[in-house]
Amino acid sequence: MSTLTRPLAQPRGVRAREHRSTVVVSLTVVLLHAVGWGLLLFTVVPADLSLGVQADGTPAVFTGALGVTAFLLGVRHAFDADHIAAIDNTTRRLLAENRPASTVGFWFSMGHSTVVVGLCLLLAFGLSALMDPVADQDSAWHHFTGVWGPLVAGIFLLVIAALNVQTLRRILVTRSACSGQEDGNAHLTQAATHRHMTVGPVTRVLDRLGAHIRTPRQMYVVGLLFGFGFDTATEISLLLLAGTAGLAAVPWWAVLTLPLLFTAGMSTFDLAQGWVARRAYGWADAHPRRLLTYNIGITTLSVVVALVVGAASLSGALAEWFGTPDLFAWTEAVGLEAWGFVLATVLLVAWLGVRLVRVRS
Repeated sequence: MSTLTRPLAQPRGVRAREHRSTVVVSLTVVLLHAVGWGLLLFTVVPADLSLGVQADGTPAVFTGALGVTAFLLGVRHAFDADHIAAIDNTTRRLLAENRPASTVGFWFSMGHSTVVVGLCLLLAFGLSALMDPVADQDSAWHHFTGVWGPLVAGIFLLVIAALNVQTLRRILVTRSACSGQEDGNAHLTQAATHRHMTVGPVTRVLDRLGAHIRTPRQMYVVGLLFGFGFDTATEISLLLLAGTAGLAAVPWWAVLTLPLLFTAGMSTFDLAQGWVARRAYGWADAHPRRLLTYNIGITTLSVVVALVVGAASLSGALAEWFGTPDLFAWTEAVGLEAWGFVLATVLLVAWLGVRLVRVRS
């Protein structure tokens, strides 16, 4: 098998561990779907649970449409720009250190979903005091989460983007140094997978910060921190659905189907995004000289998206908290969510393109 048709070389033990992890988390996502949809279709819907009376006087019931709505909200949330940028840049970083990276998206979504499931359960068990601050856009709860979420996302994305800038710098410097040498490919591969070249003070600080994310599982904590910032309409919509069901005295196990299906939708596409990023970056490093432009191109795009989304999130949080000018207010008109779709699409197209080259080879 040529180097073009082989993904990023990893020690056999690392590849085996990554394969096992991918299988386990994939089965977990399948289980989420089975439990969520099974509970909805075979237990909740047949129970014909009442949600009260609609404005026109007709009775409202807990139907399958609520479950589909929760699932689609999860899918939509998976394509938020901060999700895509965090998963993509962390995958790139772990691959640069020759570490397993396929399940980054899954663990991020699990951390994020933990907060969603927890709050939905509180609403299901009758903690109606949460409903008013959730529904009121001007509540102190909204103001706090509106700052917390963007603050965490902004700091994390800027740090991980800076780390990947270091990876890009190493590749570019080594390409220049090894230009025309017979063993240039070996040096380029070493530049993409090792971190011994740059020893400046900024790099040391960034390396210390990046040292906290050494395995995909550690992204659970990052997702958890992201989850405490309920600043998106998708999460608020889900909480309102769960809160309405809770106030209507719907059993907790019925309300639980909503966050379960939300989690199933989000984890499916977060896992897929991480897997595609893993393959796209893996193929990029499989033949460093032949695919160097590709490698630099998609890594640069990933870094740019992380920098823009991170800076916009941080600027918005500071403007909300301290009243400083929001230098990235223009992104609201553009729509940061579009960045997530663009990056996910580019990575998918890039990976499919390399697969096509592989077939033709």
